Amino acid sequence: MERRGPVRKQERGYVIVTARTDGSSKRVGGFLTKRAAKSAIDHSETGVRRAAKAAERQYVPFEEDPTASGTAPEDALEARAAQPAKPSMREVFGPDGFLEKCMKGGFDRSTVTSDYEYRLAQLEMAELVHDAFETHHHAIVEAGTGTGKTLAYLLPAICSGRRVVISTATKSLQEQLYQKDIPFLQKHFAPNLKVAVMKGRSNFLCRAKVHQLADQPVLKGMDEIDAFRQIRDWAKLTETGDRAELTFLPDESDLWTRIDARRDTCTGKKCSDFNQCFLTAMQQRAREADLIIVNHHLFFADLALKQDDFGSILPEYSAVVFDEAHEMEDVASDYFGRQISNYRFEELARDADQTLRLLHLGTPSLLRKTQRIRERSRSFFELFPPRDGRFSFTRNEREGFLEQNREAYDSLVTSLKSMETEFAGLATKPEELTRIARRSFELRQELSFLFESNEKNFVYWFERRNKGVFLTATPIDVSQILRERLFEQFDTVILTSATLTVGGRFDYIRQRLGIDHAKDRALPPEFDFPNQALLYLPRQMPDVRDAGFAAKAADEIVKLLELSQGRAFCLFTSYSQMNDLFERVRTRVGFPLLLQGTAPRSVLLERFKNTESAVLFATASFWQGVDVPGEQLSCVIVDRLPFAVPSDPIVAARVRALQDDGRNPFAEFQVPQAVLALKQGFGRLIRAKTDRGVLALLDTRLQRMPYGKIFLESLPRYGTTHELADVARFLKKRESSERLGARSASPA
Repeated sequence: MERRGPVRKQERGYVIVTARTDGSSKRVGGFLTKRAAKSAIDHSETGVRRAAKAAERQYVPFEEDPTASGTAPEDALEARAAQPAKPSMREVFGPDGFLEKCMKGGFDRSTVTSDYEYRLAQLEMAELVHDAFETHHHAIVEAGTGTGKTLAYLLPAICSGRRVVISTATKSLQEQLYQKDIPFLQKHFAPNLKVAVMKGRSNFLCRAKVHQLADQPVLKGMDEIDAFRQIRDWAKLTETGDRAELTFLPDESDLWTRIDARRDTCTGKKCSDFNQCFLTAMQQRAREADLIIVNHHLFFADLALKQDDFGSILPEYSAVVFDEAHEMEDVASDYFGRQISNYRFEELARDADQTLRLLHLGTPSLLRKTQRIRERSRSFFELFPPRDGRFSFTRNEREGFLEQNREAYDSLVTSLKSMETEFAGLATKPEELTRIARRSFELRQELSFLFESNEKNFVYWFERRNKGVFLTATPIDVSQILRERLFEQFDTVILTSATLTVGGRFDYIRQRLGIDHAKDRALPPEFDFPNQALLYLPRQMPDVRDAGFAAKAADEIVKLLELSQGRAFCLFTSYSQMNDLFERVRTRVGFPLLLQGTAPRSVLLERFKNTESAVLFATASFWQGVDVPGEQLSCVIVDRLPFAVPSDPIVAARVRALQDDGRNPFAEFQVPQAVLALKQGFGRLIRAKTDRGVLALLDTRLQRMPYGKIFLESLPRYGTTHELADVARFLKKRESSERLGARSASPA
């Protein structure tokens, strides 16, 4: 998944250029050519510190570089490399700078959808990031929608001459960078830039599995047979093997789980298809790349592997940029924790069955072993309470569970050991079976840790979700882990997001992520929030804990939807509240209503965008990462302040840890977490300078409680009202530039 621009044979590296103003040969701005410098890698070092010393490149002005024509002697190259000159970010992003001039010279509308304009915040961010790369320090930058932050960190990353990992919150943002921002930069600035996108193994097709399944009677029904035929044809044409290319395959496809490249079933270099493997090709592109684009999940999976000395996924790199950095703590907590589920046991039994049959080793004795794992895991996980939800699983509770269900626990462990023993006794031991035996052993280790360990920095809990039961140990505090494994190992880590400050300060994010030394800056907004957005805070609402709140909230939602003519997100902090309000509202309005859970998230979002006057009722997954610019989304209604559920095992454990440390968990953890969540939810509304709309918060605690001031200080300077009449007037003035003055948010 690498893109390369045109390469001049006489050059070693790539050129940063700017566009021509017209069809003539006259160039606008300056040219910079990158030359390979002596590697800074110290081969005596190991692990992440060695990676942080990856080779860096230097820049010289292209027009002054005697080697650019291919006729200069070697000592001229050395002389130029000894005196590198790099562009200032003002020359690139400033008024009449390289970026503006190349835009005026024409650009591809498929990658750039609006005319360029100089943005002071974008320049300031680029200078901050550039300085961090140059002086080798960490930086935290809060940059709102409209800043143009991707270019503001990509260009400094390229100019740094270092191999940089760009980590995003989602795969969709990865694709946006790769398909839009990177081609633009390659066309206008860095034609020889090498970029690789890396995703988790389950995103890629395994050629070996396709070959194994081709002649086996294990496909289910005509639809699956037809899908497999299409995938097999696609495998002959695709360069990446990335599932994202298969638009016809449903998200929940069981077929894909049997032919993907998960580590669990991979035989590595022993595989006959290793040289043609899509994962091998992805990793090779990454080793040659200047920029590597990953998502947070893959990044922290790699960091956790490095911690356990299990190797690594990513090649060596010397700096990281985290986009949507507010999600780092949650993702890191997942990957530095431990988890098993009934699904993992089911998958182990399924993969063992399938492998034995494909290898023609499926004797009745072996198949009975896998069936026993399946039966005993089902019996064991059925012992957990049937009610959906998350529940604490303390040491005493785990000991009590084992005391009561020791036979079921021991039977499950014995069934795993029995299969491993049977595999070990085979005359021939194919690599596929060796890997399955290793998975079985790892499951036994995880089971033992989750039931019999008592690590102080972990909170133990279980969750029942539909048919799934998940047992988890989550770090209570990842700050020390990240401090040691990330911020102290790499000299340049950039964090950026639209939501990093609470009350204008970065204290919360620094504390939660373990960032001791970093420059930080909250950039001024690009949008005219007092004119573009109106915050409606109704006065006459019951407390959210009052039995009458839901009925009154439904009344307010109906009134707001009538004024906005639908075109709204109604966001809730729990499924029960969402479903309750949906039932109360749906018979009272005539707009098309969409409900989270009735279709996949991507399908619901597309329906909302393409359905006139649609209204979406949704929970956490729609509070962030959703972009609906224009009039289609004219109102965002939030029912209550998004405090995390205090009974949630992870939240409760983190609260207790702060209390035990003599600190105030409400002020230092619960309020800041809710502030950032509310900023994310409200951030769905204004996505462009032409957007206008209403934000409504139905929770009067914002006005009544002392901590409400922190929320208001953390939000943009919206125009504010308590009256529906003002909401009506504001929505009628969509095309007007008249300013609605900000009013006091406190009750009269």
